Amino acid sequence: MTSSARPRARRRALTGTLAALGLSAAMVMADGTLTPASAATWPTATGSQAVSSTISVSGTKDYGMKRLYGTGDLGSDSQDEDQGPILELAAGAVLKNVIIGAPAADGIHCLGSCTLQNVWWEDVGEDAATFLGSSSSNVYTVSGGGAKAASDKVFQFNGAGTLNVSNFAVQTFGTFVRSCGNCKTQYKRTINLNTIEATYKGSKLVGINTNYGDSATLKSIRIVGDSSKKIVPCQKYIGNNTGAEPTTNGSGPDGTYCKYATSDITYG
Repeated sequence: MTSSARPRARRRALTGTLAALGLSAAMVMADGTLTPASAATWPTATGSQAVSSTISVSGTKDYGMKRLYGTGDLGSDSQDEDQGPILELAAGAVLKNVIIGAPAADGIHCLGSCTLQNVWWEDVGEDAATFLGSSSSNVYTVSGGGAKAASDKVFQFNGAGTLNVSNFAVQTFGTFVRSCGNCKTQYKRTINLNTIEATYKGSKLVGINTNYGDSATLKSIRIVGDSSKKIVPCQKYIGNNTGAEPTTNGSGPDGTYCKYATSDITYG
């Protein structure tokens, strides 16, 4: 088989997988790798389920592209920091193929290492997902999916460890990923973003705390509709554990905290 035939074979295999998830072949590049979804390829729900109290998830849960939305105590559609999540994942849980509709409450909480695979937020509530847990060995993985309409943060990283986000589309947001700037207990946090499509309006892709040794690595980032380059790829802060608003500490690549090259970010 020639080298040019191999990518086509990978593309056919990936296209079949995406079709099974209700997604578009437009998410597959010529070399067989995945690209983030655009607005036109967001999935259609197979059904809807109202959630009045937080659902606990352990092990692996596949919702088959069902939409979950908040009602009752989870249905206020507010920015209240104290509201509960739609789903709470135990350490080691894997969540697949689900749409979080509106009202979205506080989205998803991960109590330890977790995997979110092909999860979509149609209208982010307080946060899309919050990553918790005190172990530096925790690994949180977000693979595929997308989020829209986050007035503040999409992913809130309060715990310790490493957060990996790949093949994800985000549209209209405040900060895509934020390492907690003023949690009572602070940790060193590592954030890796790979193959992300961010559509303006947006403020920041990632915010990290340099004084706690955080780092963010950005690769294959595409920013859409931001010809003035208003979205800050990597914002640095001086965090605290007092609850005070953190102060900024510069932005842009430095090889230590914000790890990326200008070629890692494209505009279009």
